[in-house]
Amino acid sequence: MLTIGLIREGKVPADNRVALVPSQCKWLVKHFPDIRILVQSSPNRCFTDEEYTHAGIEVTEDLSACDLLLGIKEVPVAQLIPAKKYLFFSHTRKKQPHNQGLLHAMTDQKITLVDYECLEHEDGQRIIGFGFFAGIVGAHNGIMAHGTRTGAYHLGRVTAVKDYLELIHTYFGLKLPKLKIAVTGSGRVAHGILEIMNLMDIQEVEPEEYLQRNFEYPVYVHLKGSDLYRHKQTGTYNREDFHANAGNYDCIFEKFCNHTDILMNGIYWEESIPRLFSMEALRSEGFRIQTIADITDDKNGSVPCNLGDATIEDPVYGVDRVSGEKTAPYVSTSIDVMAVGNLPNELPRDASRYFGEQLIKYVLDDIRKGGSPTIDRATILKDGALTDAFGYLSEYAKH
Repeated sequence: MLTIGLIREGKVPADNRVALVPSQCKWLVKHFPDIRILVQSSPNRCFTDEEYTHAGIEVTEDLSACDLLLGIKEVPVAQLIPAKKYLFFSHTRKKQPHNQGLLHAMTDQKITLVDYECLEHEDGQRIIGFGFFAGIVGAHNGIMAHGTRTGAYHLGRVTAVKDYLELIHTYFGLKLPKLKIAVTGSGRVAHGILEIMNLMDIQEVEPEEYLQRNFEYPVYVHLKGSDLYRHKQTGTYNREDFHANAGNYDCIFEKFCNHTDILMNGIYWEESIPRLFSMEALRSEGFRIQTIADITDDKNGSVPCNLGDATIEDPVYGVDRVSGEKTAPYVSTSIDVMAVGNLPNELPRDASRYFGEQLIKYVLDDIRKGGSPTIDRATILKDGALTDAFGYLSEYAKH
């Protein structure tokens, strides 16, 4: 018998998403007699305790009987249960300073940690995540912010609708002005952005056409790695080499800055990867971008004018083009930046359902059967000890 517990999100502010929705719990228990599911009571979850109870799932405070504990965000140290197996986004693989104490505590408490972020197919493609709905909400917010800035059209907040289907209905009759939008990335975030581009009837054009023409209707260009980076010596792009040696590449996005009104950024970034543009480019006279939806949201990352997280309640801030300092949004001397770290929380029920489907499809059955190489590769801690693949975290985990 595998007893799965859905933990209450303890991080502040509390996340309202969940790893498995009531209907998925009901399906699992029905189809797999060796699975039992317990749900920790929560006042913040997007599905109520009553919805789980109605699905025949036990709601309880005590999860000590569970073999596997599923969360979303980092678990506060005080809420950890020793010697348990956890799955959640720990945000420790890059030695994030704010979660160093958490990894140390899990080591002390002999916890096994499987990180959703590290669950990958053999080619490195992420298996599970909320990126698609981050792309959807982020793209909506970017278009919304530009409408607020220009006064040319009006879009309401995603939080005003109950689900994704209702959000789609808000686009009927929406007529956007002439706009040029650059979309970066090729993963789930980019797929979510493209979904909104298509729902809003924004037409795709090729990069050369985008740079050479003006259009009488809204258009977007989709820029993947091969459109954005060039090897410093050879002038070519090779995906595998880029991911292994990103420092050997230049970014060629700046040529798009003078032809773009809105940047929708969905590209993966880490320190070795060149930024999309420089702050010097932002100050230049020809820089046309007015609104940036930095959906992957790395502070001072691929978008250098990302000055840190905004909030769902207040998602847009301004950045002064000259000083680079934060200002109020929608100021003529500033560029507007939408940068929110938990965008899927604006459509939590849809995002949770999508996440749970991936979890059931690719992860839970392997765990039920005793594990898999995929799960082994995503295991940061095994009974409190770092696994070989994450040995580089040894100093980080000590303090």
